[in-house]
Amino acid sequence: RHFTAGDVSWQLIGCSPGTAVQSTNPLSRKLNKILETRLDNDKDMLEALKALSAFFTENSLRSRRNLRGDIERRSLSINEEFVGIFKKVREELENINEDVQAMSSCCQDMTSRLKVVKLTKLIRLEIRAQVADAFLAKFQLTSDEMNILRGTREGPLTEDFFKVLGRVKQIHNDVKLLLRTNQQTAGLEIMEQMALLQETSYEQLYRWAQNECRTLTQESCDISPILAQAMDALQDRPVLYNYTLDEFGTARRSAVVRGFIDALTRGGPGGTPRPIEMHSHDPLRYVGDMLAWLHQATASEKEHLESLLKLVNIQGTVWRNVSVTGMSACHSLVRIEQVIIAEPGAVLLFKISNLLKFYHHTISAIVGTSASSLLTTIEEMHLLSKKIFFNSLSLHASKLLDKVELPPADLGPSSALNQTLTLLREVLVSHDSSVVPLDARQADFVQVLSCVLDPLLQMCTVSASNLGTADMATYMVNCLYMMKTTLALFEFTDKRLEMLQFQIEAHLDTLVNEQASYVLTRAGLSQIYSCVQQHKPEQGPLSNLPNLDSVSLKAAMVQFDRYLAAPDNLQMPQLNYFLSATVKEQIIKQSTELVCKAYSELYEAVMNPVNGYKDPTGILHRSPQQVQTLLS
Repeated sequence: RHFTAGDVSWQLIGCSPGTAVQSTNPLSRKLNKILETRLDNDKDMLEALKALSAFFTENSLRSRRNLRGDIERRSLSINEEFVGIFKKVREELENINEDVQAMSSCCQDMTSRLKVVKLTKLIRLEIRAQVADAFLAKFQLTSDEMNILRGTREGPLTEDFFKVLGRVKQIHNDVKLLLRTNQQTAGLEIMEQMALLQETSYEQLYRWAQNECRTLTQESCDISPILAQAMDALQDRPVLYNYTLDEFGTARRSAVVRGFIDALTRGGPGGTPRPIEMHSHDPLRYVGDMLAWLHQATASEKEHLESLLKLVNIQGTVWRNVSVTGMSACHSLVRIEQVIIAEPGAVLLFKISNLLKFYHHTISAIVGTSASSLLTTIEEMHLLSKKIFFNSLSLHASKLLDKVELPPADLGPSSALNQTLTLLREVLVSHDSSVVPLDARQADFVQVLSCVLDPLLQMCTVSASNLGTADMATYMVNCLYMMKTTLALFEFTDKRLEMLQFQIEAHLDTLVNEQASYVLTRAGLSQIYSCVQQHKPEQGPLSNLPNLDSVSLKAAMVQFDRYLAAPDNLQMPQLNYFLSATVKEQIIKQSTELVCKAYSELYEAVMNPVNGYKDPTGILHRSPQQVQTLLS
């Protein structure tokens, strides 16, 4: 519904037009002013009223009172909407401004770059000139360098030659980079030129080094630094390098052969040291001097080769020259073989075997396994001497078993046993003092002991087979004791000592029983003790058995008292034959314990009322403790 101004005015004053009266109050004047207003010509008012009618739909007292607030809120909403629209407009304008700024920066950058390009054209021309000069300096030799390479055909080499040769090699390697570019034609020409220079230079270097090596035929040679540089450079040509090494090996082989022959026949300068051949009557020194000279020569040749190849990354194959040098002396080592075959005796053979083993280990530590010919020759001689040594021991052992000696009257070790143990002691002493590595010494020790001790034990067993129990045990203990005392001084004999001790204890048990039986028999208790042990309850009291009555027991106690008064008088004769006083004391002590045990069992049986003895303390007037005290 649309309201007119008149309707509004009459509603405000609360009366109808017909009843209106003239009033002079301010409200009336204000209403009259409003009523007199011409709305037809006031477009703004009309638009405002139209807008008001759009949201003022209910003409009520509440609506009229809230009209002002509603209008203000609507005005605020319209203003906020207006602000949002203009915000978007501002953002679009800012984006346009950024684009304009970017275009301006791009234009400035392009201008700067054009200036730089213009400036660098001049610089590039200068760089091209410098590159051309550097190219010639890098990939071409100077006239002085060419003269150095060409001037060595007749004269000696200098260090400058190797510097120029290294430069040629460097140019040849660097020119490969040109082949990856568009300068392939220039690269191929330079590479061909440098390759030709290298081949010519290496050929000259090889001939010079070959001539230098041919002069190294003295026992003591001086390797020049230039020759060492030449060997380092020749590594790039393996064929020429190996030819030069062969030439060096040939020269040194000649020097070693001549030096070894002089050492054998002439000796050192002025006759000191004396010629090795003058000691041929002493096999050990004769062999030792030859091996010592060979060891010294090997070490010297290694030093010469290291001096020659000090600039070379030495590989194992290079040491073949040491092998060739040592092999030249191998033919002269036939003298050692002749000494071994002559069989100078087991001890000397064993010492020579250890000496060969020591020098094999020492020389291999110097040159490794490269000197295979020399080391193989020494190893073969070591095995030969070792084989003949063990054959000698086996022959000695077989002779022991072929003719076994009877035990001596004193039941001590036989002469054959003493001789064999003396031989074994000499072998072990020489082995103990050798400088052979520990593991090799232990293996040899075990083999030597097996080769000698086993036949010895068998010989002693066969020799004692016809003796009585006590005599056999005494003889075996003495023999085993001699073996044990011989081995106790040396290393690696623990297992053998344990075995010998076990056998000794077995024979000692036999002797302890024999001594106890000897005492009980002569003290009159042997038969009584046997009956007590075999008695069973169903047989009745012991006192009813023959020889176990009170009278018999008292008579036996008289003999037993004599033993207690002088126990040393009842000892087997065999106890006087022992080589060890400790063994004798051990047998007496343990046999006494058995006697005390037997008396204790007899005492318990007599004191037992079941066995029917009257006045048992009168029969056995000593307790077991008293007997033990008397015998201790």
